[in-house]
Amino acid sequence: MKTLRWVLLGIIVVLPIVGVIIGIKVFQGRAMKKATSAMVMPPSPVNVAEAREELWQPRISAVGSVMPVQGTVVSAEAEGVVREIKFEPGAVVKAGDDLVQLDVDIEKAQLRATEAAAEWASVSFKRTKELIQSQSISQAEVDSAEAADKQAAAQVDNIRAVISKKTVRAPFAGKLGIRRISIGQFLAKGMPVVSLHSLDPIYVEFSLPQQRLGDLAEGLKVIVTTDSYPDRKFEGMLTAINPEVDLATRSVRVQATLGNEDHRLRPGMFVSVEIVLARSEKVLFVPATAILPAPFGDSIFVVEEGAAAPDGKKPLVVQQRFVRLGLRQGDFVVVTDGLKAGDRVVSTGPFKLRSGMEVIIDNSLAPKFTLTPKPRNT
Repeated sequence: MKTLRWVLLGIIVVLPIVGVIIGIKVFQGRAMKKATSAMVMPPSPVNVAEAREELWQPRISAVGSVMPVQGTVVSAEAEGVVREIKFEPGAVVKAGDDLVQLDVDIEKAQLRATEAAAEWASVSFKRTKELIQSQSISQAEVDSAEAADKQAAAQVDNIRAVISKKTVRAPFAGKLGIRRISIGQFLAKGMPVVSLHSLDPIYVEFSLPQQRLGDLAEGLKVIVTTDSYPDRKFEGMLTAINPEVDLATRSVRVQATLGNEDHRLRPGMFVSVEIVLARSEKVLFVPATAILPAPFGDSIFVVEEGAAAPDGKKPLVVQQRFVRLGLRQGDFVVVTDGLKAGDRVVSTGPFKLRSGMEVIIDNSLAPKFTLTPKPRNT
């Protein structure tokens, strides 16, 4: 009984304390709820750009490789020992310039012997023609002398051709590469001597999907850029379109021709290509950074006026719109559907927004957008 009385006493003492604590917590919760409901999130600052409609000349972008109009590795047509190298690596040569002289001492000795034999055969033929007039010899002897004369002349021509082939010459005008031979080296037939490429003009070859065939035509302007010369644009024109489409890739091979007087473009270089199409059209441009990509479609946030507040002011809010995109050019992308000229769009950071969100326009730190950006090579 004594223990029970102590328990009841403890309960009587604790219950008021617990009730006071619960009352305090309930009061605090209601106060926080009331304060939260009265709290208004400040509007988020955003960069805004206006969707603008411009007359634009469409372009087709591709990547390609620089190819020489003429290019080869000059090789020896006959075997022999290198006696003289008549070129400097990297030199510019004309068609027919001597590059390498092989040893021709034996051939020259053979030539002297065959020339002497040819001269004797020619004299013998002339004598037989004189004797046939006096009928001192038969026609068969004359024919034999004539054949011997022609055979001797042919042998002379053969030796001269061998000597000529032992002089390696430039087959066309161009720029030489690094030499691959040395004085005294024995060259077998077909052994490489030096590379030779014609660099002005120069070709650029690239592939385009078959859907672009309707836009292509010879004579279109082509602009080529390369990371080797980031501040330089090389201009040329479309000169050839393959008549067949590749069965594996369903793409067509295209060739452009460019002037290359300073020889900056070299065969094998990787380049970016833009074909300027022969038509103009009105398009709607927005910054590419305004696009919010998603698996279910691309969207954009447009800044509009919201419902009027109790003080009569209309806040600015953003609304998400799904759009269809076209070609890209520089920092911009073409919007073909879902937007109209003059709409104000959030140009950066659309991923942090949601429809109905209140915003304020702050372009103090907005980046500059251009159709021809020149980013640093970092």
